[in-house]
Amino acid sequence: MERGELLGEARAMAPALEEIFFALHRWPELGGREERTAELIRRRLQALGLAVCPVAGTGTAALLQGGRPGRTAAFRADIDALPIQEETGRAYASEVPGVMHACGHDFHTAALLGAAELLARRRETLAGAVKFFFQPDEEGDGGAKQMVEAGGMADPPVGAVFACHVDSAIPTGTVALSPGPVCAASDPFTIVLRGRGTHGAKPHLGRDVIAAGSLLVMALQTVVSRRTMPGEPVVVTVGSFHGGTAGNVLPEEARLTGILRTPGGDARQRTREMVRQIAAGAADAMGVAAEVELVPSYPACANDPAMTALVRRAAVELLGEDRVLPVEGMSMGADDFGYFLEQAPGCYYRVGVGNGAQGWTAPNHSPRFVADPGALPIAAALHAQVALDFLEGGR
Repeated sequence: MERGELLGEARAMAPALEEIFFALHRWPELGGREERTAELIRRRLQALGLAVCPVAGTGTAALLQGGRPGRTAAFRADIDALPIQEETGRAYASEVPGVMHACGHDFHTAALLGAAELLARRRETLAGAVKFFFQPDEEGDGGAKQMVEAGGMADPPVGAVFACHVDSAIPTGTVALSPGPVCAASDPFTIVLRGRGTHGAKPHLGRDVIAAGSLLVMALQTVVSRRTMPGEPVVVTVGSFHGGTAGNVLPEEARLTGILRTPGGDARQRTREMVRQIAAGAADAMGVAAEVELVPSYPACANDPAMTALVRRAAVELLGEDRVLPVEGMSMGADDFGYFLEQAPGCYYRVGVGNGAQGWTAPNHSPRFVADPGALPIAAALHAQVALDFLEGGR
């Protein structure tokens, strides 16, 4: 196959890819409710002659079996939207009040459908198989875990798994990737403080959970500033603090919620334990009781060095050396693609969708976020090139 052949085919498909992208963007659906989205995906895959299997509710797995024996590669696209009111003013803006594809999952879905078509055209010469995962609820409870637990990575077993994510901080026409951890592990937490309520004029008769909670919020900041090695990527966020109903009453209970973000491994375990220790210490100092609930959530996304090198070679082949960038630092955002990466080596790469000339530079999760449709052929062709290179024995 000559250099640029896949990208040329993908660019010829651009109107069809944009049609899918615009349709998904106009009708976004929240996690677990992606019925219309799933219908569109399954219809497109079946038209390509792929074996389609509903999984994890609104999720879809599809298998493209090549004409020659070989390994199996897998690709993930997340499909859910966010509870955000769109403010882009685009002609294809969301028609669902309060719901928007503000993280580019519509782009991911359209691009992977495009890759499926490019690969289906090469079915007879394909050495092995390709699985396509269209995953629900990435923004919520983590549909990736459900797809893995349903056996998605088995039968045939997946040898490598890949996914892209749009990035408006890098320009259209570029791709960014690096080996090692690229997205954080996340652990939501809830801390309930229980004290003794009393009249605000007689604080000595109570046990003040508001004061204890205030002390705790500040003490938790020392997890990063005083108990974590400088430069180690750890974030402790307290996002809500609720307690009391009147200004002259000390309440019986206060509740704090937040999230921990770490690179996983030992740092994850240490940070969890420090939060428990600090909560117990602050509560004891203030004479109240503390109940800590830490919920292990998404694992870190750690790129396999060999698979990252494979993707980089494919991107250079398609775009040229100067358009393949390193990732500048680990993102402390989380992505449940880490569940797939726990099962097989792989790579999570970023596709540039920023367009300064059009003013499309707002970050993900912004009501003004726009993923440049002009990048769709690049993502589709890159997925396809990565699949072909892996199946032909690339490492």
